[in-house]
Amino acid sequence: MKSIEAQRAASFRRRICVIFPGALGDFICFLPALHALARAATVDIFARSEFADIAPQGVTVASLERPEVGKLFHFEAVDDAQVKRFFRGYDAVYSWFASRNEEFVLRLQSVTGGRARVFPFRPSVAEGHQADYYLNSVSHLDGFSAQPVVALRAEAICWADRFCARHSLQSRPVLAIAPGSGARAKNWPAEFFLTVAHWWRQATGGTVLLLIGPVEQENGGAEPLQSDCAVASNLSLAQAAALLARSDIYLGNDSGVSHLAAALGVRTVALFGPSDADQWAPRGEKVILLRRGIECSPCQEATMKHCPHRACLTELHPEEVIATLARLAQVITLTR
Repeated sequence: MKSIEAQRAASFRRRICVIFPGALGDFICFLPALHALARAATVDIFARSEFADIAPQGVTVASLERPEVGKLFHFEAVDDAQVKRFFRGYDAVYSWFASRNEEFVLRLQSVTGGRARVFPFRPSVAEGHQADYYLNSVSHLDGFSAQPVVALRAEAICWADRFCARHSLQSRPVLAIAPGSGARAKNWPAEFFLTVAHWWRQATGGTVLLLIGPVEQENGGAEPLQSDCAVASNLSLAQAAALLARSDIYLGNDSGVSHLAAALGVRTVALFGPSDADQWAPRGEKVILLRRGIECSPCQEATMKHCPHRACLTELHPEEVIATLARLAQVITLTR
């Protein structure tokens, strides 16, 4: 049992509200700031509800679509007793949401009594990594690492044990591949991933674990890979993390899954084309970035969507990626 002093300390912990939009990669970049905020406070973050699977201890994740948040887009919010009571129950409010919506920001300040700290979701000028930007936004929390860290869930580890046994992954080297991302323009060609998968099986005698998310299922293109891989689809983030942690090497694009693999400490090979790697590269001690530097990369999102050649990715040939994986495979062989 907790001592009386510990119970009292817990009851007097500050309560912090965080409002955060964005996809998986954004959230993982935000984790260092979230860890810092949760050090001496109870944190409620309103974001995508699935992020509860990878949130730090002491952090509760609720949907960004919660009514009290949505009402801030309507002028009645400033007179809504429920909204005021909700936000004034927090000792501090941090928001990276709708910062360009002046009315939203004014209403948020009104219902919080002027205590909300509001930041742009993206810096106006990128001068470093996105994780540093988020952590530095919480300026009074100096001395924290900007390395994202994700802890595995016990129930997901048990699930991964069963998956690995079912697909005979325990005794062979495993290359995990996630061939998609949130934007097709950031994806290495699917046929290149297929070349790498064939090489891995032939050169190492290992297995290729193919992670397929909702975006890949909707867009298609990964079907040729599925026939020769152990396919993992419709996973929760906790399950994806547990499988990635079992993999010897991970290969993927500029995507949330790549950030997740890096945060788990997996040997990660991240393929970058039009994205700014200085701002968005996955952070981790075992991350290798591969990119084909050409004059027009990195480029803006509007440009990458209409690029006629995609040379920054199509000229990053499978042979170069295979050479990197071969070196890593030698390390794996020595450490097994």
